[in-house]
Amino acid sequence: MSKIGNFIQQPAGYKAFIPASFPPKDIINWDSHLIKLLSEADLAIGRLKEIELAVPDVDFFIFMYIKKEASLSSQIEGTQATIIDLLKSEAKLDDEVASDVDEIKNYINAMNYGIHRLKELPLSLRLIREIHKKLLTGVRGQYKTPGEFRKTQNWIGGPSIETATFVPPPITEVLRAMSDLEKFIHNDTDNIPILAKAGLIHAQFETIHPFLDGNGRVGRLLITFYLVSKGLLKRPLLYLSDFFKKYRQLYYEKLNSYHQESNGIELWLKFFFEAVKTVANEAADTALEIMKLRQNDIQTVAGFGRNAKTALILLDKLYSLPLVDWKMVAKITRLKSKSTINDLIDKFVKNRILDEITGKKNRRFVYRQYLNKFSRDKVV
Repeated sequence: MSKIGNFIQQPAGYKAFIPASFPPKDIINWDSHLIKLLSEADLAIGRLKEIELAVPDVDFFIFMYIKKEASLSSQIEGTQATIIDLLKSEAKLDDEVASDVDEIKNYINAMNYGIHRLKELPLSLRLIREIHKKLLTGVRGQYKTPGEFRKTQNWIGGPSIETATFVPPPITEVLRAMSDLEKFIHNDTDNIPILAKAGLIHAQFETIHPFLDGNGRVGRLLITFYLVSKGLLKRPLLYLSDFFKKYRQLYYEKLNSYHQESNGIELWLKFFFEAVKTVANEAADTALEIMKLRQNDIQTVAGFGRNAKTALILLDKLYSLPLVDWKMVAKITRLKSKSTINDLIDKFVKNRILDEITGKKNRRFVYRQYLNKFSRDKVV
């Protein structure tokens, strides 16, 4: 039997999950393995914070972390567009890109909006609804009441509610369950470690499934928003969708165990802490690699003579847009002369900062050493 609720037969003939008052008393059974995993996750977060504090211009590559998270979190929910599609769209290339790339753009907008709103509004049901509206407006799911908690029953898995793998709480229970979650978010006296609360907030939100669409993406955004709101990270540097997508089946299994098993909370948190430890260490390693690459490339472009100042402007832009064509380089640098633009690009290519990936008239280039740290998808 679950600690957080029970499956109750409904008049329509199916069983729905009814959450108990949340959180239950002594919600976490802290065995030695769980304590060890939390300690390791905390150490990894600490390492990431050290880099965040030591590197004054860490913001320049946070843009790409957000793009990576947005693409992977959206892909977990069935979006076909990739980070490469997003970069092509942002660079205004003439390629045909996946039609659902706007879902990734909405995720980025929702992330940035939420981080900004946290400066003036607590992490609350109001903010959650605002984030949901940003996420679904104008894309798949736009007709599923963006920004509003559901007023009809939903289900997960299976073609019908009778064959579903999980039926979330009925509409009569949604607001109560979400209110309990909001109180839990704001309770600073429960002595539950911040990382554990972040994991519980995500799992409880997914269990309630308060929206008709977009629950997974909002739930993963909540992890980042909670960690930033509590000051565990000053800026959004930790994104777990890479781990969740890589182990997608296990991710779903652990979320299911959370509301189905007597030890489901501990099983979920062990998976969650492993995700935090892995992703935080990988992010720290990547940040160090990027700083080394950046230092080397700044030193290189500083030797470009009269082009050096403009070259640095282009290099800085490549950290948020590592895929460009000739027209985009002209726009970034504001250079008018074709020969000057070509000369600058040729210096980047000659010094192996940019790789040319097309021989067409409108030349196209990729900052491959940088992009490869976020995606191994083929760039064509």
